[in-house]
Amino acid sequence: MNQSSYTPQKEVYSVSRLNSEVRSLLEGSFPLLWVEGEISNFASPSSGHWYFTLKDPAAQVRCAMFRNRNQLLRFRPENGQQVMIRARVGLYEGRGEFQLIAEHMEESGDGALRRAFEALKQKLEHEGLFDTTTKKALPQLPQSIGIITSPTGAAIRDVLSVLKKRFPSLPVVIYPVPVQGENAAREIADMIHLAEQRQECDVLLLTRGGGSLEDLWAFNEEVLARAIHQCQIPIVSAVGHEVDFTIADLVADYRAPTPSAAAEHLSPDQTEWMHTLLQKTRLLQRLCQHHLHRQQQQLQHFNSRLQHQHPGTRLKQWAQRLDDLELRYQRAHQYFLEKKQHKLEQLSARLYRQSPENRLQQLQQRQHQLWQRLQRSIDIKINDSKQSLILLSRALDTISPLATLHRGYSIIQKQDMSIVTDHKQVKNNERLTARLAEGELTLRVENKE
Repeated sequence: MNQSSYTPQKEVYSVSRLNSEVRSLLEGSFPLLWVEGEISNFASPSSGHWYFTLKDPAAQVRCAMFRNRNQLLRFRPENGQQVMIRARVGLYEGRGEFQLIAEHMEESGDGALRRAFEALKQKLEHEGLFDTTTKKALPQLPQSIGIITSPTGAAIRDVLSVLKKRFPSLPVVIYPVPVQGENAAREIADMIHLAEQRQECDVLLLTRGGGSLEDLWAFNEEVLARAIHQCQIPIVSAVGHEVDFTIADLVADYRAPTPSAAAEHLSPDQTEWMHTLLQKTRLLQRLCQHHLHRQQQQLQHFNSRLQHQHPGTRLKQWAQRLDDLELRYQRAHQYFLEKKQHKLEQLSARLYRQSPENRLQQLQQRQHQLWQRLQRSIDIKINDSKQSLILLSRALDTISPLATLHRGYSIIQKQDMSIVTDHKQVKNNERLTARLAEGELTLRVENKE
């Protein structure tokens, strides 16, 4: 074969296929992101989905939040409001535009605390306060446990209850401090220094119950973090519930998910048999967690594949496109009406300024003609828009066995139940029956063509 005549094969993408490939690439390449900005162009169509723009002084990005996610919020955002959203990257194929799909939204008050938390976390991590090689080992059999907490909180009751059940003879020293408030961090740090000076305990437990990010903020302050790091006595941190996480947890020598779990970790079993059983239980738990983790990873992989191929994703795209068309139609219809109304006002003003009766009659007739044209134009515009909406609805309704009748068709039958398919089958004044999607109509032929 002549080499000069060889033409390589070209792979040609359609626009819809290219958009689908780009959307899959974007959604598969980026994790969930936290984005902060000001809301503008907020719109909420009849579908219940939210569409808005998130902007800052330098840039802006389109965002969408579907109804099943925005119904979980405790507030309704407004234009000009500063918010933070957790979102995934997506592509609206109808316009070929990059957008963010919001999964969660919160007001920027908590966002400021989160930024302060992350800034201090990076600073202390850079200084080595979180380094695991510097953390002190916990005693296997503590001689005395010091508990730094509020003496009236639920955490101290949970800790003492667990210690009483597991090892009642273990001495406990309580160092009372406030665990919430403006000066709480400084007072907790001073109590850590006092406990270190007294040398009454060989391990300290810093604990309190759960709460919001603001409630737990005393455990995210730098003065407390440095006091924990400088203390020569091992410190266990058990602040809040398992989902709560503070700077104190990162600096402490050991972090327990709850106050009860911390008491259980620090207190030994009363018999060697129970100790052996606990070891084997923990080993089994680790194996189960490892196996469960592997299974969860596999499940997440399958869920991710299913999400990309699920019809619901396409339905959301069509729903967003339908909402976009609805908003565009409303704006165009409003503009059209305002334009015609303005023209009608001009004609009325001209008619008012013309005093001769003959001219007045001509202008009145002209006004009537223009009004009829306006009505016809509005009817045509509305009918065209309705037809567009009907076509979109039919695309979603094609799987219904009654779709044909629901789309407005009917079956015409004669009195002998035969179906009319030709005007020659009927006579003038003959009674016919029209079967509809809901019920029947009796008709009489007045004319046929």
